[in-house]
Amino acid sequence: MTQIELAVHELAPRMQHWRRDFHHFAESGWLEFRTATLVAETLHQLGYQLALGRDVVDDAARMGLPSPDVLAREEQRALEQGALPQWLTHFSGGFTGIVATLETGRPGPTFAFRVDMDALDLGEMLQPAHRPFAEGFASCNEGMMHACGHDGHTAIGLGLASMLQQFADQLNGTIKLIFQPAEEGTRGARAMVAAGALDNIDYFTAIHIGTGVPSGTVVCGSDNFMATTKFDVQFTGVAAHAGGKPEEGRNALLAAAQTALALHGIAPHSAGASRVNVGVLQAGSGRNVVPASALLKVETRGETNVINDYVFDRAQEIIRGAATMYGIEAQVKLMGAATNSVPSPEWVAFIHQQALEVHGVTEVVDTVKGAAGSEDATLMMARVQEQGGKASYMVFGTELSAGHHNEKFDFDEKVMEVAVSTMARLVLNFPWQRGV
Repeated sequence: MTQIELAVHELAPRMQHWRRDFHHFAESGWLEFRTATLVAETLHQLGYQLALGRDVVDDAARMGLPSPDVLAREEQRALEQGALPQWLTHFSGGFTGIVATLETGRPGPTFAFRVDMDALDLGEMLQPAHRPFAEGFASCNEGMMHACGHDGHTAIGLGLASMLQQFADQLNGTIKLIFQPAEEGTRGARAMVAAGALDNIDYFTAIHIGTGVPSGTVVCGSDNFMATTKFDVQFTGVAAHAGGKPEEGRNALLAAAQTALALHGIAPHSAGASRVNVGVLQAGSGRNVVPASALLKVETRGETNVINDYVFDRAQEIIRGAATMYGIEAQVKLMGAATNSVPSPEWVAFIHQQALEVHGVTEVVDTVKGAAGSEDATLMMARVQEQGGKASYMVFGTELSAGHHNEKFDFDEKVMEVAVSTMARLVLNFPWQRGV
């Protein structure tokens, strides 16, 4: 092991503690109150400059925000579960983003690393066969579970913060650590980009663990994320007596049903993969009432931004057509968005070079094949690249107990050491640091 890896190995028990604590007190998107306060306190103790809450999260750009009642309720629960009051005021109202900065005081590039903090809206398996339950760190918050590894990502971010501070005298330039809320549903990155958190970055890296990548494998520049748009459609018609005066009604349920069927009939695009899915249809109040309201929850995806835009634009035409057909109103509300991922080849090549030297890494690849869903860190990548910086998205393979977004999800915690060692190398071994 190198000096870096020995230091990371010594840090491993603390990373495990962080990960299991975040897992036990799982908090979903925009509700990461307890998590954010503990992250802020740890970074503060390490000596980082902190930008918090509204300073790094643009209110107008937030998507898929819970209701004020839910925000208030979850903030109070976070306090009861150990959130730190001295930090909570910064995050009140769901502004749960953090950017930690390490200024070396010496000239050099600006590096940024992004990790996400939110859990899923999912109930965790509470049976002895599931390790988090058997070892006492399964989620205690009903309907919220870290089933995608973001608890591990947050612990990795804190581990990287510890390592960089430990070796700070060997660094030049500036390092920023971005702790993002609300990745699930691709909701949070846009608000941090809009707040300027990704401005003036020279080298940007986002990470994920798992995603079907084998243990020991590192993906340096995942380019298989699909662009996506997630939106709700609220149909508003006119209620009427279904037997006595049906002609006076305007049936929102039928408009929604017509839309759902037509959306799934959108022709595929010849330039690449496309997706559309109606995940929720809610409508009606009684069998003898013409339904006056209906709700659809929909997502489109495309292998490229152009393809996703094609599917989304066709979806809007269908929605307008169905509303006109049934004489009702249809309001579309954007709930999430991401672009496709385009890693910078030069940065990917340097990541590849460094990952080859990491203890525990058995294979290093530049990318993987096949669509891997969507990720809103792609919006951050795009912002960095628009300003002339380099960006990539890394995946650290690990053994999983079940697939992502599954109630039995768990991962091998050794992957956190591999991730921190690799990311620390990107900064410590960057040519600038050697005076080249």
